[in-house]
Amino acid sequence: MESQELQRIYESQERRLKSVETRFHRFLHSQINWNARLISIQGARGTGKTTMLLQRIKEMFPQPEQALYASLDNLWFANHSLLDLVDYHVMHGGTHLFLDEVHYLKEWQTTLKNLYDDYPQLSIVYTGSSLLKISKEGGDLSRRQVIYSLPGLSFREYLAFEQLVALPVLSLKEIHSEHVELARKVTTSCAVQRVFEQYLVKGYYPFYKEPGDGYEERLLQIVAQVLESDYPAIDDALPSTIHKARRMLMILADNPPQTPNITKLCLELETDRKQGLKMLYALERAGLLSLLEASGATLKNLSRPAKIYCENPNLMYALASEAPIGTIRECFFLNQLRSGHQVVYPSQGDFLVDGKYLYEIGGRKKSFSQIKDVPDSFLAVDNTEIGRGNRIPLWCFGFLY
Repeated sequence: MESQELQRIYESQERRLKSVETRFHRFLHSQINWNARLISIQGARGTGKTTMLLQRIKEMFPQPEQALYASLDNLWFANHSLLDLVDYHVMHGGTHLFLDEVHYLKEWQTTLKNLYDDYPQLSIVYTGSSLLKISKEGGDLSRRQVIYSLPGLSFREYLAFEQLVALPVLSLKEIHSEHVELARKVTTSCAVQRVFEQYLVKGYYPFYKEPGDGYEERLLQIVAQVLESDYPAIDDALPSTIHKARRMLMILADNPPQTPNITKLCLELETDRKQGLKMLYALERAGLLSLLEASGATLKNLSRPAKIYCENPNLMYALASEAPIGTIRECFFLNQLRSGHQVVYPSQGDFLVDGKYLYEIGGRKKSFSQIKDVPDSFLAVDNTEIGRGNRIPLWCFGFLY
């Protein structure tokens, strides 16, 4: 491959590196073992995977020939081979390869396995849609790579991103025992309830600070890209399936969380139950829906979630014709707890976490009446700056990552 053929890739990398900021890093940046030879970073579109790669290159590789960034959705790859690009990169002193949107590469698992085996001096970091299913087929990457998942901004990260207050991550037990101290630190730096309400509408995806189209429009564009580009690229979904998946998403976004009637939903979409459930779980993997299973669910009813939420409050505000505040509160709690904890729908209360902690979600007037006398039970209450005992401000649960 001639160097002039690569000019477009190099120019694209330089433009991106010049525009990326390094003032703020996502929580995952410090948790990644960057010394591993093969690293996978998965996550929904818009959560900051590309920025993380570019920050790593900008900060750690002063010599431009050492690290190469390439996005596999670049039209350049329609007429050029990734293998030829990598071969040229290594022959000219390259030691690190950063690949974005790897799901646009046909037989990507086999290709990455071959790169890993054929270039032992090369370290590879790649990102992919959360839709990706890394299987033991097609190259068996499972024993070669380290896999990480990147959600959107937590409320803690949002506060730091806005340069309001920078505080460390807290464990769930620490939030239970130290929420009053946490609240006093935060409330001295900002009007936390006002900032929290802003975050629920526009703050989960880091691109909310970028200039250009309105945030909601950008979010709807991402939803369209996930459904029209990522979904068919990964699951070989037909146009008719994409259309039905879009309708399913809008139907579910417009309904408050409840035990879904899968049969009725499939009839409305003119599809069978098997295909309907496949689309439902694809929308969850894509980071558009969050499916809550019932406590004690059996293998027989695992295919039917107890409740269905939008994946995060920002999505609900963008997709739903109405966004009931009670549903928004539950959506936020589930979203923040899902990163690192097991959450199910209990027979009593709103959420059971890690098989032990029971939570009821509500406004400032919420009482313990529904979960009284239950050990390890808590209220997560909105419109509250400082809590007391097992009555914890809802926003505090945004400090888990």
